[in-house]
Amino acid sequence: MTPKQILDSFSETLMRDERILSPQERALVATLLQHAKTASNQNPETQEAVRAVIASAVGETVAQRAFVVLGGSIVERILEGNKLSQDDSTVVRGTGLEPTPHPSFDPQSAGELLQTMAASQVKSEPDPPSVQPGPGVRAPHKAPQPPARPMGEPDPPSTQPPSPGPGVRAPRREPDPPSSARTTAVLETSAAVADRPSVLPARCVVLDEFLAPQELEQLTRFTLEHESDFSASSVVSPNAESGVVNYDHRRSRVLMDLAQYEGVMLDRIRSVLPRVLDQLGMEEFAITGVEAQVTASNDGDFFRFHSDNGSERVRSRQLTFVYFFHREPRQFEGGELRIHDSHLRDGAYVSDDTYQAIVPQQNQIVFFPCELLHEITPVTCASQRFADSRFTLNGWLRH
Repeated sequence: MTPKQILDSFSETLMRDERILSPQERALVATLLQHAKTASNQNPETQEAVRAVIASAVGETVAQRAFVVLGGSIVERILEGNKLSQDDSTVVRGTGLEPTPHPSFDPQSAGELLQTMAASQVKSEPDPPSVQPGPGVRAPHKAPQPPARPMGEPDPPSTQPPSPGPGVRAPRREPDPPSSARTTAVLETSAAVADRPSVLPARCVVLDEFLAPQELEQLTRFTLEHESDFSASSVVSPNAESGVVNYDHRRSRVLMDLAQYEGVMLDRIRSVLPRVLDQLGMEEFAITGVEAQVTASNDGDFFRFHSDNGSERVRSRQLTFVYFFHREPRQFEGGELRIHDSHLRDGAYVSDDTYQAIVPQQNQIVFFPCELLHEITPVTCASQRFADSRFTLNGWLRH
């Protein structure tokens, strides 16, 4: 084994040790490198400079944490991890490392070596392991599902769940909405009940800083310039062949022609899709179609309970994505995306009245399976100006 092979192998070991770099930190590094590449395609020197800064910072962090975690056993891990033979020991000595622990082992010198190794690993732009969350993923806290209880029996006392982290609110129990809203929320399906799970727990993947800054700026400018092209949002009922406008169920405006920005978003989605599907526990699927639109929600706008594939017309939808953006400083409140736990009742899914709530954050995207019941809470926008709306670039991947 050559010195370079030893260094590359061990640096990869360090980078994947969760005691040294957490999955979120590794994913964040991958995102920073992707943004650096996107921002510097026209200037290789700038791109390399950005990479060098990231590599140096990460290398120093890895070196410091490695010695806190591993201490004097670090050389032993090199030897054990690479299963060196007696002949290989000569190669190790050639790198300046002794094949066995030595009393005069110098952490400072080895720290410089670790920094070099980790920096080398960062420059190679490794993909985060598919089993780890994507960059910025936060697992929203989910309250335990309550046991079934007879009609009319009061709710059991609730307990305060731990804080789920910024941007994601913990589930809470609320009174059932009016019967009319519940009726529109439960969309009938023609699939056999036996083919569907009896319980659908809420789950999602949240990624921060999804687009590069200049891409976000360009998308926002494009959206504001096309205000006149937005039209009233429609909904698809179980038996409808086309969308209908129903202001009791949904109120917002949509832009269907996204020009080049649809391609930009879809390219980025494809780059993270394997990680997202793995995190959601979904199998990979062949994408046969994509739908995308920009939705503008202003004062009083909302979207009641619904699923995104609850009728024959949209049955092939598999994955929903919702990308949040808005003009700074933000001029609206509300507009939470709430993804509900649900269960089958009389052949249709109904909410368990517990949910995960995602508070819109700039340059953030949320993925979740299309069959999950979800809603958008009412938006408050004092100015009522279009430019101050809650914007999303949202859509669906079809199988």
